Amino acid sequence: MALPESGPDGVGIPASGPAAPPPRRSWFAMGFQLSLGALVAYLLVEAVEGIASLVMLSLLALVIAISVDPFVRALTRAGLRRTWAVTVVILGLALFVAALALLFVTPITNEINALTRSVPVWLQQLQDHHSTLGRLEDKYHIVEKAKQELGSGGGGTLVSGIVGAGQLVLTTVTGLFLVVTLTMYFLAGLPTIKDFFLRFVPGSRRPHATELTDEILLRTGRYMLANLATSVIAGLATFVWLQIFGVPYPAALGVFVAVLDLVPLVGSTIGGIVVSLVALVVSWPVALATAAFYTVFRVAEDYLITPKAMKYAVAVHPLVTILGVVIGGDLLGLIGALLAIPVAVAVGLILDDAVFPSIAER
Repeated sequence: MALPESGPDGVGIPASGPAAPPPRRSWFAMGFQLSLGALVAYLLVEAVEGIASLVMLSLLALVIAISVDPFVRALTRAGLRRTWAVTVVILGLALFVAALALLFVTPITNEINALTRSVPVWLQQLQDHHSTLGRLEDKYHIVEKAKQELGSGGGGTLVSGIVGAGQLVLTTVTGLFLVVTLTMYFLAGLPTIKDFFLRFVPGSRRPHATELTDEILLRTGRYMLANLATSVIAGLATFVWLQIFGVPYPAALGVFVAVLDLVPLVGSTIGGIVVSLVALVVSWPVALATAAFYTVFRVAEDYLITPKAMKYAVAVHPLVTILGVVIGGDLLGLIGALLAIPVAVAVGLILDDAVFPSIAER
């Protein structure tokens, strides 16, 4: 029999026996923990998806505030306090948007009135077997099929479609109100927001980080102003062209093209297609000439106007622009395409300032 070993104080130490087996974990407990983790992950993903639209609208408002900030700085350099400068700029933007909205009141009102006057005429023509609509009614029985569709549940589909359209309008108006409100708050508190985030930077690096942040904000504002300048040129060119060829509503369509041109790569193309379709009310030759005009203008914008404007604003490689817009649009839609270039500008400045110099020193 083995004797117990003696310790330094003479007290015997019991001989070590076989190690105790590790406690067995319950399969139920493991399954419960895995299920709980999966549930938490699912709820987290759902929460992120739920606030994704709010985050995108907030980022859009922040970019708009940064874009308008050069006007606020100009007014503060002229002697106005920032509060008053922000108020003047916001009032100016409100008046500008109201003036643009008035351009669309007349076309929309005229088209609604024309539609209201045309409906009785169309109904009368459906009963006239010698008219085009009457012959279509005799061949396809449009009225009877419409009644059957409404009687067999199609009315519910129509009602759901109307409700869906109303929800879309409500969502759009709510998003617009949120963007306007956040833009005002961001514009008023932009220096405070910048100072708050700079407090997370160590004190020794804070002055350099402040300079880099100011450069990012400056170039982002310049980019948006340059983009606005190219959009104004597109809108004016549209107005002049439509005025010459007698296409209706040239001012409203010019503003429409200018707004769409703010979207990189695809905005001017979509605007050109819509305006060319509207030109069909004049004649086929005018519509084809309008399509050719937009093709030539798009080439001139891509190779003459935009490079000149962006050379003053930001130095971003065209490949970076294209990839940024494509990736941003695919991930975040229209707002992602609008935010792609400012994000590319910020990333490029950070790489040039922090990453590439450290790599070159190795």
